[in-house]
Amino acid sequence: MSLILEVKDLHVRYGKVEAVHGANLKVEAGKIVTVIGPNGAGKSTMLNAIMGALPVSGSSAGAVTYLGHDLAGIPVEGRVARGMCLVPEKRELFGSMSVADNLVLGAYRRKRAGEKNFLDQMEVVYGLFPRLKERAKQDAGTLSGGERQMLAVGRALMAKPQLLMLDEPSLGLAPLIVKEIFHIINDLRKTGVAT
Repeated sequence: MSLILEVKDLHVRYGKVEAVHGANLKVEAGKIVTVIGPNGAGKSTMLNAIMGALPVSGSSAGAVTYLGHDLAGIPVEGRVARGMCLVPEKRELFGSMSVADNLVLGAYRRKRAGEKNFLDQMEVVYGLFPRLKERAKQDAGTLSGGERQMLAVGRALMAKPQLLMLDEPSLGLAPLIVKEIFHIINDLRKTGVAT
């Protein structure tokens, strides 16, 4: 398996508070890697640092290498363009837009890059999440918690990522929905997407 992501000695500070201390991580193609810890342990902070999305008050040190390239100085947009996606804990959907429009936004980077078939993942996403197809014209803000999580993952998949990072994918969801989400994540692994 090829190495997709390597994090070496990652440190993240918010002022004088060190939220992440010396984290190391390797993720290979098609693998699922899980970071486990209690609330406040720095899991979300680590994902945001890997994605280059730390707030101005946060500073990081260490090395993040993606597909063999050091990501130092590469902004979030550049990381997304290289095939990295983060589904944040709060999902951050556009509630007044339809499900379909939220998915199209996930492919925006590909459209901007001039890809003619930038919507080719739409049927793939609908295949993984049939409920999203049923609700394609419905406003995202009216979806249940599980459906919102499906939409957030689907929107990320529209970018055709090689690395899909999920922050608290089961937060606040019913056990049956959690099982369904994790089944889909396992199916993604078979396509070579590192999670």
